Formats: sequence, C-alpha cells, structure tokens
Amino acid sequence: MPWTDYILWRRSHPSDDPAPPSKSAAPTKSNGTWTSPLNARDYTHYTTPQTLVFAGITTASTLALIKLYKNHLRRIPGAEYLKPGFFRRRSLYGYVTSVGDADGLRLFHTPGGRLMGWGWWRQVGVKAKGKGRGIRRTEGTLSIRIAGIDAPEMAHFGKEEQAYSKEAFEWLRGFTEHKYVRVYPYRNDQFGRVVGSVFRRQWGVWNTDLGLQMLKRGLATVYEAKSGAEFGDSEALYRETEAQAKARGVGIWRSPGFIGKLLGQEKAVESPREYKTRTAQQEHGKKTSPKAAASAATASTPEVSSGGWFGGLLRSDSASPTAQSESAAPTARDGASRNVKKAK
Repeated sequence: MPWTDYILWRRSHPSDDPAPPSKSAAPTKSNGTWTSPLNARDYTHYTTPQTLVFAGITTASTLALIKLYKNHLRRIPGAEYLKPGFFRRRSLYGYVTSVGDADGLRLFHTPGGRLMGWGWWRQVGVKAKGKGRGIRRTEGTLSIRIAGIDAPEMAHFGKEEQAYSKEAFEWLRGFTEHKYVRVYPYRNDQFGRVVGSVFRRQWGVWNTDLGLQMLKRGLATVYEAKSGAEFGDSEALYRETEAQAKARGVGIWRSPGFIGKLLGQEKAVESPREYKTRTAQQEHGKKTSPKAAASAATASTPEVSSGGWFGGLLRSDSASPTAQSESAAPTARDGASRNVKKAK
C-alpha cells in the first residue's frame, strides 16, 4: 500500500477496524442423505434456455459447414471421385490446364473459384515433389469429353489426321485453355473421361456453350452412336445448328474446290463417324485377311464420278490394251509353271 495510507493505518485505532464475522454466520456443509450423495453437483445451469439455444445453434452451424465443404468446397482430383449422385445434379467449376484434342480438355477443379482464393491465394495445379520443380498442371485434373459433338480426329496411333482437325483443335485451345469453365457432367465413359456439357462465361454476362459454338463453325458434327450419346437438353438445338452450318457450307461442310471437282468428289470431307468406321474396318481387315484390307483400302480412296472428263481419262487408261496385256502376262506365266510341274 502507499506510504501515506500506511502511516494513517498505523495511527488508526483498533476499534475502527470492522469486526470479523461470527462463527454462527459461517455457512454449514450438509452431510447429505441416502437420496442425495455427499459430493453431489448442481447441473441445473446446463439446462437453462440460454445454454440450450447456444448449444443448438453451435451444433447446427458446425454440421452445416461440414456439409457445405463436402458438397461444394471440397476439391475433386479425378473422375473416380465422382459419386453417382453427382451426375446431372451439380456442376464442376475449374481451370482448363490443357487441351488434348478437338473435343476434350483437362480441368483442374477449383471449387468456389476466385472467391475461395484460387489463382491469387491458392495455387492452381499440383506441386511437383522436389525443390524447384514447379507446378504440374496435368496431375490432379479431370479429363473432360465435350458431350453431344464429334470433332475431326487428329493423327494418333499411326492413323492419319482428318481434315479440319487442326482448325478445330486450335479454336478450342484458344477459347478455353488457361481459362475458367463450368462443366455439367452426365456420366463417365469407358476411357475414364467425364462426359458433360462445357460452358464458358464471357464478359461476365452470358454462358457460351462450347459444343454449340463448334457446330456453328462447322468444326464438329452431332455425335452419332447407337448408345451412349449424351446431349442433356440440347439435342434438338444441336441438330438444328448442324443443319444450318451444313446449309451455309462452313468448316467440314464446305463444298470441294476446283481440283476436287475435277477428281469427281461430291463431298469435301468425311465426317468423324465415317472416319472412325473406315479406320476400324482397316484395322479389322489387317487382323483377319488381306482381302478385307484390300476392300477397306479401296473404300478409303476418293470416288470418281461417272461425269467429268478427268474421270473418263482415268478409266480409259485402265482399260487400254497395254494394261490388259500386262495384267494377263502373270496369269500365262503361272499356267506355264503349273504345266512344267505336272510333267515332272
């Protein structure tokens, strides 16, 4: 205490101090009974309305946050993590890390988008192991197959590329790569890809359907298959858009040029479905017999129409006497060799 108070306290009279409480006023401790234990505790304050309301609000908030994280904020690193209840009910928002072909891309799922820090606080991509190895943008991504369309095939597995495949690939790459898109998944296909409609928001106002835009430009056709085709609610719109592109003659529907007309071509480019059918027949012919391979090779050559002076010139060359004599010479030699063998 301060020294002034100490001096005053020393000079005070003992009668000025308050009297200590009497022993009779001290609280007495209950010894308890058979119905109330000796060390009983009072839990009544846990059942007050204020405590119950606070506990209920805290529990409900915790459960709601857990459900929000699991359903909307948890990142999906691969197609195998998608549950059946996810398809046709929810969407995937993410960053396109790369474009593999004209109708497929790689998506890094970024739930919540930039509001949750993706791109400026949280890194997009999986960090490679080891110091200074950077970010691997292909790991932890989903392979997306654009639903409802079939784009020209690029060269792969020893097969030649299809016409307009580079144009379709470059357009899709420039429109989606290193940009955010939203995917509405329908199912997983046999190759482990997520089949779904892909949309990209432009100018922050409207969503652009990638499949519809490729059909308008003649860079793809409507996907034709006996089973497994997915369109969502846009099949009628897709077919109408393809018919309009075919009528305008854009992209793969463009009519053949002067050289093509001289060769008698009636259509410019075969569709992706025709290309796949032809290449499948060629592979099947190689595995079975050379006759099937020859027929498939004949079917792959461009047809020459009956009209056109250049086609008639080709036929006249093949039907000339010199060509017939050359084709008959091996047959005569084969017959002579068989007769010599029989004489021996």
